[in-house]
Amino acid sequence: MMSRILIIDDETNIRMTIRLALQHVGHEVDTAADGVEGLTKFANGAGYDLILLDQRMPGMEGLAVLKEMKVRKPDAKVVMITAFGTIDLAVEAMKSGATDFLRKPFTMETLRDTVQSIIQHGDSNHPTGLESPVTYGMTTINGFRILSHPNECNREPDQLIHEFIVRNPAGETIRCKVILPNYIIELVKALSDREHMPGGDRFWQGLAEEALANYLWQNASFPPDDTLTITDITTNLHKWVDAVLSATADQGVENNP
Repeated sequence: MMSRILIIDDETNIRMTIRLALQHVGHEVDTAADGVEGLTKFANGAGYDLILLDQRMPGMEGLAVLKEMKVRKPDAKVVMITAFGTIDLAVEAMKSGATDFLRKPFTMETLRDTVQSIIQHGDSNHPTGLESPVTYGMTTINGFRILSHPNECNREPDQLIHEFIVRNPAGETIRCKVILPNYIIELVKALSDREHMPGGDRFWQGLAEEALANYLWQNASFPPDDTLTITDITTNLHKWVDAVLSATADQGVENNP
């Protein structure tokens, strides 16, 4: 399915590279060198099927452009692109209505597969205004989407195992295991200074999903052997725990084992 695409990026070489890669597979491509020009060309959004939007640009940054586009056309499909992003920025972009978030550098194959997936499947069912950073829901990162979540965790003597179904930009799906060892669970409790976490098993599922999303963000590939073991509490995971505890405290969520 061929579409009309607008690329907004202040770097000439990147605009040209992406434009040629997408034109090569038959898409009609327009470009803009900054956010102001991009919004002028976007207008009411009726002329484009997809926007590829750089985050770090002089003047008007990508998130500001994204928010204005969503005001003009709430169902606009926008893929944020950046070399400087963090998983926090990706989540913020999703909350603001981005369809996907690509981390530079990425291959042209990943770019084309991501574009094709969004155009074919209408991947715009992203959550907006999330009440708390508990789940990525139907968002995509680097073209990867976590399609489903486990109904319950598999408890073993020394670990919890959660299974997620994940799809890559090419449309391949796997059942990915995320292993949460007991020593990590105890470390999280110690760092949080509490024995029980809000939501019980739901909290640990959210932690497993956050670790998986971080892996997809950093590597843009399935974990080896379709298994990811959480071996330490990274800065991003620590920030996720703090954010969830803060959000659930505000909402009065009960603590459960």
